[in-house]
Amino acid sequence: MASSSDSWIKEYNEAVKMVDDINAMISERSSLPASGPETQRHASAIRRKITILGTRLDGLQSLLSRLTGKPLTEKEMNRRKDMVANLRSKVNQMASAFNMSNFANRDSLLGPESKPDAMSRTVGLDNSGLVGLQRQIMKEQDEDLEKLEETIVSTKHIALAVNEELDLQTRLIDDLDQHVDVSDSRLQRVQKNLAVLNRRTRDSCSCMCMLLAVTGIVILAVIIYLLIKYL
Repeated sequence: MASSSDSWIKEYNEAVKMVDDINAMISERSSLPASGPETQRHASAIRRKITILGTRLDGLQSLLSRLTGKPLTEKEMNRRKDMVANLRSKVNQMASAFNMSNFANRDSLLGPESKPDAMSRTVGLDNSGLVGLQRQIMKEQDEDLEKLEETIVSTKHIALAVNEELDLQTRLIDDLDQHVDVSDSRLQRVQKNLAVLNRRTRDSCSCMCMLLAVTGIVILAVIIYLLIKYL
């Protein structure tokens, strides 16, 4: 019992530490820009940690159910259930803040704890009935564990798919930023070339006007000279 209990406490402490890490990451968001690749990557990392934390809480709940029948007082069992419930409430709040609607429905997917208490089911049973009830309870626990395992595997696959999609979106945004930088650089070069061409065009027009003026003066001088000479 001590080994299983110690294992549960260790898992719980790790879950609490992960909650603190997520809260610290959420606090760091205030120092990041309102939008951009870095902000999106930070939010994706927070969502991944929330998903992993939800899976850890499922494991804690499963491990707690496997402690049934061992020398653990009802008060201690209820205390640990409350500890897990409090953590799950915090995780659901964080998931809601990041619009993780699928995560908020995890409890409904797992189903409520509507099974009758094991002690109340032993009333009026003889030794044979108690053995049969014990086997039934063990069977139900095995079925619950199988369902929980399926849910955890499904959640893991969803988390991996979301992670891949977020990585793809991040790469696309990075590529877009690179293309924008390249386009901006090219635009600046084109503007510089246009400015040079415009300056050269003005200089060429000035030279042409001067040449035409000089030619006109020369022609006018020749005409005046001819008029004076022959008149």
